[in-house]
Amino acid sequence: MIADPQSNPAAVELGNFFPRPPVAVWRALTEPDLLARWLLRPTGFEPSAGTRFRFTAAVSEVDEVTCEVLAARPFEQLTYSWTYSRAAHPTPWIVDWALWPQGRGTRLLLTHTGFDIADRRQRMVRNAMERGWKRRVLPRLEEVMRPSG
Repeated sequence: MIADPQSNPAAVELGNFFPRPPVAVWRALTEPDLLARWLLRPTGFEPSAGTRFRFTAAVSEVDEVTCEVLAARPFEQLTYSWTYSRAAHPTPWIVDWALWPQGRGTRLLLTHTGFDIADRRQRMVRNAMERGWKRRVLPRLEEVMRPSG
């Protein structure tokens, strides 16, 4: 991976290619049953700007994330706020999913912003979130979109 000199060091930016059409990627990003399989269980989620919802871990309400859909353009972009409301220091982050058709699949760019890297704790959280997205979450997203059979 080559570092992009234009990238924001305070943001997590991860790109993936999925050999699936944008409609399949969009479904995985927006259908509650699919979201629960690769990310967290959504409650009250609709891919419509202004919708307030929450994510919870399947086994615990402790890991609750409060969110609001900020932008939703089907098959192109989904953006929502992301705040651990029960954290000692709740920080409002933004999670953005951008989709582009590419060849016989879809290019997906995840951008997670709102980290203050001047703050040591926030820098550590940013790095942990990047590892989590890269090593656990995005591979599970890929599994959810794999054709069964």
